[in-house]
Amino acid sequence: MMGAAIKRLHHWLVPEDSGQDWSVYLWLIYLQFFLLEWWFRPVSMLELSLAALTVAAFLVLYFSTWRTRGRRALLQLSLIAALGLAWTPFNAGASVFMIYAAAFACRVGPPRLALIVVLCIALVVSLVAWFWQPLLQYWIPGALISLIIGVANIWQTERERQNAQLRLSQAEVQRLARVAERERIARDLHDLLGHTLSLITVKSELAGRLIERDPARARDEIVEVEATARKALSEVRTAISGMHEQSLDEALAHAELSLRAADVVTQIERAADCEPPPRVGAMLALVLREAVTNILRHAQARHCRITLSCASGRICLDIVDDGRGGIRADGNGVVGMRARVESLGGDLSLGGAPGGHLSIRVPLEGAES
Repeated sequence: MMGAAIKRLHHWLVPEDSGQDWSVYLWLIYLQFFLLEWWFRPVSMLELSLAALTVAAFLVLYFSTWRTRGRRALLQLSLIAALGLAWTPFNAGASVFMIYAAAFACRVGPPRLALIVVLCIALVVSLVAWFWQPLLQYWIPGALISLIIGVANIWQTERERQNAQLRLSQAEVQRLARVAERERIARDLHDLLGHTLSLITVKSELAGRLIERDPARARDEIVEVEATARKALSEVRTAISGMHEQSLDEALAHAELSLRAADVVTQIERAADCEPPPRVGAMLALVLREAVTNILRHAQARHCRITLSCASGRICLDIVDDGRGGIRADGNGVVGMRARVESLGGDLSLGGAPGGHLSIRVPLEGAES
């Protein structure tokens, strides 16, 4: 119950749509620089009371800024900066408030506007330091560190925005591809089955009328109905499968692109004289795609090597990574891969490396069929 209460309090202080986690509390550690000066000189009760009120006001502004954007965020970071300016003549550590203000500049608006805000904060700190607080421990953190942190947060926010747009674009492309595929299948099924089912209906009616008068001809019509139905079933399967399957070369290129996009250093070794038959190539393409998906989702690998070779009348595909390993032999993905490999008389094995090692062997003899 205590954990649930803490979690609710966290979501109230830092809303989920802010994109922040528990690290927002860790950043409050920098407030110690505001309090540090009083460890080295006497402090009056009035000054201590004002400092406590300042910290309380800052915490209200700090957590509320995570909930705002635009002009309201600009107002709140301006108030945080004002707290720092008010304490500047009396406490060199007050420059930490300018750093917090610059860190929130990314929430004001577009990168150009946020950068202007950061530059203004650094300029104000420099001018104030010139007149009231020329100590290095004030203007270096207030101007230089504010500039660095402000620009870094702007860059990070812009990168997250671009990544979000990229994910949305990818999702939209996938959605449109699914829609196009459904429309293609619908058109193909309509074109394939419209005529075929009409033909089956006509022949079935004819066989029904002939069954008493001419049983031999009725039997011939039934045989033709069966052949037509089998042909229609084959055409439907072909239409649903997309008329053609992904080639092994396409699968290798896609695997390399996917792994490198996930910062996995990829090495692909393909024997030039090893050209699998179409049926085997299509099966290996499916297995390779499933194996790469497992690496991306579960392995947390940094390196991956894919090797395709032919030896002793067999096609050999080895996929090795330096991830956590531990691929479950009874997992749905592995079971599906093994079924595809065994359907062509091959075998699939796991292990043999510190990370993950998937080894596939398929005989070339008879693979053409």
